[in-house]
Amino acid sequence: MNLKENISLKQYNTFGIDVLASYFATFSNTAELATLLSDFSTQQLPKLVLGGGSNILFTRNFDGLVLKNEIQGIEVIEEDASGWLVKAGAGINWHSFVTWCIDKGYAGIENLSLIPGNVGASPIQNIGAYGVEQKDSFHQLEAVDILSGEKLLFNKEECDFGYRDSIFKRIFKGKLIITSVTFALKRIPDFNTTYGAIDQELKKMGVTSLSIKSISEAVCNIRRSKLPNPAVIGNAGSFFKNPEVSNSVFNALKISFPGIVGYELASGNFKLAAGWLIEQCGWKGKRVGNTGSHKDQALVLINYGNASGTEIWDLAMSIQASVKDKFDVLIEPEVNIM
Repeated sequence: MNLKENISLKQYNTFGIDVLASYFATFSNTAELATLLSDFSTQQLPKLVLGGGSNILFTRNFDGLVLKNEIQGIEVIEEDASGWLVKAGAGINWHSFVTWCIDKGYAGIENLSLIPGNVGASPIQNIGAYGVEQKDSFHQLEAVDILSGEKLLFNKEECDFGYRDSIFKRIFKGKLIITSVTFALKRIPDFNTTYGAIDQELKKMGVTSLSIKSISEAVCNIRRSKLPNPAVIGNAGSFFKNPEVSNSVFNALKISFPGIVGYELASGNFKLAAGWLIEQCGWKGKRVGNTGSHKDQALVLINYGNASGTEIWDLAMSIQASVKDKFDVLIEPEVNIM
């Protein structure tokens, strides 16, 4: 067991926040995880599981054990006329997994290209982009109970997926460690190109015959043009969720703000574009000390190099307050705050 003490987490979170973990260890399989969880010296400590560290903001040191999930491996566990069930280790980089599936011709997650983070985090957050969510291809996942060490299996219904939400962000938050996720991928793609600028990007690329590869390339082009690379400047992607409001609230907002951006949902409610709301409050491209809102995407909060997590959180709360004041709409963080 490779247990380390007083380790900086700066390289393990995409915001690049320099905080300390009292104890730190990695695991690459369930046997190593079981050893770590059963170790008497750390059994009573608070525990935090890290994957790619792309959806977390540290505001303080972590006085406990950080477990870095590095479980690898991709396996086709079933194949039929409609497609494949593909099991992936929770420690695999998400985009690497998407690329692997595209190279094999396995359809379903191409719209989720270039989303930061690892496979194990995808169901927790129910990641989504360009009209697709991971739940659309999710089949099941395997997890380990932190307290008992028991291995558990969850199907789609048991995960209770919602918009950037799942049961793992609620009653099981901090209680389970996801070790693998299995996806149901298709032979015949359901192309989804109407959301955002995918159609325009495909035309710009000169694509005349759709494929999952061309859609993935279009999504990557769009994301690279709008979103900063965490390897270059610290960020965690979209910091806030797009808020949902009733039809009546949306219509009232439309009267006061004719340019407001909203998308009607199956429920009849409307999802508002949080980035538009933030931009209208004057935050897009604005720098506050060592933090700021990105010049191309107001939803993305960035660390210019020396910001603390508290500074970024203070900025987020100021943005939230100004949106509430102007629109009477609450935007909630998508990022986990520690």
